[in-house]
Amino acid sequence: MHRSMVIHKYPGPLPRQAVHDEEAPPSMHRRTRVFRLAAVTALAAGLAATAGVAPAAAQKTKALPATTINGSGATFPQGFIDQCRESFRKVQPNVTVNYPNPGGGSGKGRQEFADQVTQWGASDAPYPAADLSKIKGGSFLYVPTVTAPITISYNLPSIKKPLRLTPLNVAKLFQGDITTWNDPLIAADNPGVTLPATKVAIARRSDSSGTTENFTRYLSSAAGSVWKLGAGSTVTWPADAQGGNGNSGVGAIVKATEGAVGYVDYSDAKATGLKFATIRNAAGTFILPSLEAATAALDGVALNADGLYNPLNSPSPKAYPIAAPTFVLVYAKYSDAKVAAAVKAWAEYLVGPCQKQAATVDYAPLPKDWATQTAARLNALG
Repeated sequence: MHRSMVIHKYPGPLPRQAVHDEEAPPSMHRRTRVFRLAAVTALAAGLAATAGVAPAAAQKTKALPATTINGSGATFPQGFIDQCRESFRKVQPNVTVNYPNPGGGSGKGRQEFADQVTQWGASDAPYPAADLSKIKGGSFLYVPTVTAPITISYNLPSIKKPLRLTPLNVAKLFQGDITTWNDPLIAADNPGVTLPATKVAIARRSDSSGTTENFTRYLSSAAGSVWKLGAGSTVTWPADAQGGNGNSGVGAIVKATEGAVGYVDYSDAKATGLKFATIRNAAGTFILPSLEAATAALDGVALNADGLYNPLNSPSPKAYPIAAPTFVLVYAKYSDAKVAAAVKAWAEYLVGPCQKQAATVDYAPLPKDWATQTAARLNALG
């Protein structure tokens, strides 16, 4: 049975922030991504309690026949997808799940999925309404997987504690209005901090990016009319901004360039050893990006019938304000029964057993009821 797709529209801007005193941010420690299980065991256990459990069909399914399913797209969930691909091999050893590293960006993932170059895709943002008629495979589902912060990472060796940045100052940094790090606007939010006169170097995505879309949507909401560059998977950045391919590419620019500032997913920022700022949230509190703060951003956020949700600029007082959604794209029907079964098993694994692995690679799992709802929607695949 074909499942009709509901088109979700992002909600309008949330109320502007009131100003409150900052909660003292914890210090940031550099850790590598690979095999950090010991360092994150306690956090993983706590977050896994909110994660969904696999539907019985996914837990007890017999081995599927040899099949390859190809995907591409978002680099924001790259670490989670790669982790799940590795562990999925033990569940379905005959199924090969391919995903490039880097994934190519959300724009590429949506395009290749729409053109049926791939059997599944990954995107941090939905299709623009104008593109829906171009999707060759017909009805499809957005499958939410995890959430995580988009960090504002910077390279200022003399600054030892996380900088405090308001949404207005983030906007002004990335559109070139603030050109040196000792600007009075930044100094006003960081009393007692000796800021260097280093020139600001903007690092941004060079590809069509869901991280860019979520970051610019956040600024359109939180900074209002101060933000002049609009929202989308690509925007016109200042001419001297340096472009990087994927989140890891932006992270590499920030790491190599003193004075640089870039928007980088939490997992890549930590793996690269970057410093990142505390950002003032909608409740007026400066919050350091963390998995707990990303989970808090989901408080009061609804999972729509089509699988989309928007945690950006959450009103929750403990929320990190740039917590981003991310999704997997799957068709409701496939002409090849083996491919259909493999895609369904893969999607069920992402919202089921692999949720417990999310925190080990620096992602926050879905709330339990969201995972359950999503697993039920996957019954429509065939």
